[in-house]
Amino acid sequence: MIFADLPVEDCAGAILAHALRNGAVTFKKGRVLSAADIEALKKAGHRAIAVARLEPDDVGEDAAAAALGTLLAAEGVRVEAPFTGRVNVYARAHGILRVDAAQVDAINEVDEAVTLATLADYAAMEPDQMAATVKIIPFAVKRAQLDACLAVARQRPVLSFHPFRPRKVALIQTELAAMKPSLLDKTVAVTNRRLAAMGAADAVDLRAPHEPGALGAVVKDALTDGADIVLVMGGSAIIDRRDVIPSAIERSGGKVLQFGMPVDPGNLILLGEIGGRPVIGLPGCARTPKLNGFDWVLQRLMADIPVTARDLRRMGAGGLLNEISARPQPRESRPRPEARRPRVAGLVMAAGRSSRMGANKLLMDDNGKPIIARVVEHALAADLAEIVVVAGHQETDVRAALAGQDVRVVPCPDYADGMSASLRCGLKALTADADAALILLGDMPRVGTALLRRMIAAFNPTEGRAIIVPAFQGKRGNPVLWDRRFFAEMMELHGDVGARHLIGEHAELVTEIEAENAAIFLDIDTPEAYRGLKQDQSGE
Repeated sequence: MIFADLPVEDCAGAILAHALRNGAVTFKKGRVLSAADIEALKKAGHRAIAVARLEPDDVGEDAAAAALGTLLAAEGVRVEAPFTGRVNVYARAHGILRVDAAQVDAINEVDEAVTLATLADYAAMEPDQMAATVKIIPFAVKRAQLDACLAVARQRPVLSFHPFRPRKVALIQTELAAMKPSLLDKTVAVTNRRLAAMGAADAVDLRAPHEPGALGAVVKDALTDGADIVLVMGGSAIIDRRDVIPSAIERSGGKVLQFGMPVDPGNLILLGEIGGRPVIGLPGCARTPKLNGFDWVLQRLMADIPVTARDLRRMGAGGLLNEISARPQPRESRPRPEARRPRVAGLVMAAGRSSRMGANKLLMDDNGKPIIARVVEHALAADLAEIVVVAGHQETDVRAALAGQDVRVVPCPDYADGMSASLRCGLKALTADADAALILLGDMPRVGTALLRRMIAAFNPTEGRAIIVPAFQGKRGNPVLWDRRFFAEMMELHGDVGARHLIGEHAELVTEIEAENAAIFLDIDTPEAYRGLKQDQSGE
């Protein structure tokens, strides 16, 4: 890769190395400079700028990141589109992430230009929580270095995902004379919150005297009743392998596999099994929602990951949980993960009267489907958090065209007032946790899923990418992705206008995504445009 200060007139097709803000020119680093950009830079008084040019053996940052990101794909995770040399990987569901640390290290050893960061092995995941990120440091990487990284990644999976499964859990508490019933009830409630966080039903609540024979009988009954996992909370802590709980396991024909673990809190846990099913003697800290070693054991078991005595002994590195004051406590309240996939909602404008077409353009055929159904099809494939379709004119017919699709159709009684009315109806209908809205026009069926994915991947308001617009040959088009900070201003619009003026007012927050073709301009709003669409289908 060539990196140098060059005369502006020699920079067409080069990559801008540093952001430029000068009068009418607001270009972000990484922009591939077009002929129109060069003219704008000249008018702004620039004579030379820092740029990068790729050489024949270079692979651009996005292509390189996408190539490595593709090899991280696994059932249960979502690999996003690349942007600025980064590909993020997110969990699709609750579960456990497994990471081959040796593979990660080997990839990072190849070349400083290619980096891969992941969460820790056995991390408990929530939906849309980030699991890994690929980042290409410069604007390009040499083909040989990229190929070496890909070769490592192909040796064996770097990531695997194990979703939590429904498991029948029995919680047996032994009782002593001085114990308060409220303590037992609290233990049940805390345990059930743990299970609920993994999508499981409440535990079967059982009680037993604090005596090996009686406890062993209750354990046997729980297993006979179909319990997949038996949890035993003693009226007093386990202090020896010959104590009440381990004795009860052995009297029931089971084995004590491990007593104690190098995790604090959670040291006094006991791992046993009867007939191949785990029986866990709980440490006293399991009565509280605070993270402890029992959480790590339960999470693995609920994800069908076997837990052995050796597994417990290898939890010491990172097992000093008492010192982690900032660690979230998801069992009492489930906070949103810090590194999570933004919740981008799709908002499809489908309320207009199609006055220039003479018929409802959204219901016209596009290769076997109504145009509106084709637009929604692309949106659904983009993994948006939700899709809201705003209907007005011929609302019943629009609903029928979208029957069976996973979208919400909301009415706009004031659709005749223009685009602003539809926009207000759509924004009101979005769920409160939407981070942004990707506003699509219902008459633009050629805006494909790949572009939508790239726009979503580019959205990052903390890095100044709060408005994402597609562009082709220097001209901006639709759809547009808006951070929720603009919703209030958009709700104040009136008449047959959209929110385009906000793009100019917030130029420093705008990021352009280069489209592959002119589909971002193709709205089917006239008979001539529709004829062109049909000709394109037939290949004429």
